[in-house]
Amino acid sequence: MGVIKTALEIALEKTENVKSDKSTISQFDAKRKGKKLANAFLAGEAEITDEIKKTPAADRESLKQGIFDVLITQIALPISGEDENKIEKVGKGLSAVLSGKNSEFSAIIKMLTQLFSQYLQESSHYEQAIRQQYAPKLRKKEEELSRRMGREVRIDPMQDPEFVTFFNQHMSALKGNYEAAIEQAKENIKGIFNKQ
Repeated sequence: MGVIKTALEIALEKTENVKSDKSTISQFDAKRKGKKLANAFLAGEAEITDEIKKTPAADRESLKQGIFDVLITQIALPISGEDENKIEKVGKGLSAVLSGKNSEFSAIIKMLTQLFSQYLQESSHYEQAIRQQYAPKLRKKEEELSRRMGREVRIDPMQDPEFVTFFNQHMSALKGNYEAAIEQAKENIKGIFNKQ
């Protein structure tokens, strides 16, 4: 009759030949530290350049990878004017990580800054144009509701499902034009980072 083994005994048998690699663990920790550092940097609580210099040479690339992974995801279309400042901060952080390749990278960040500013201006004009285009239809709805209710009724366009659908379709088309350029810029930055 065979011996019945516990799950722990089976697991121990399967992992007895597995040895931990201290350098792999160290690199994993450095990458995780880099991600935390990038988030602290974005919050204004840390300085990237000093931390990179303090990090042992063996872990420096993993630390930079962690920082890069977080910062590259922060490059996205701005929602408001406040987000424009964010690209400058992200640019400074990425510049610290890309220490030797700053001229090509600086051109990309400058282009992104201009692109974001242009997007915010264009989206504001787009929103006004959409509202003007929809205004006659909205007035008809207000008149109809006013007639039915016996008093004057005003409708907030963003409370009208038909307007919201119309608005989202047009704004999505505008975003699509810009997002392609942003994705290309991110790929170029990744290429610069991977050449290091």
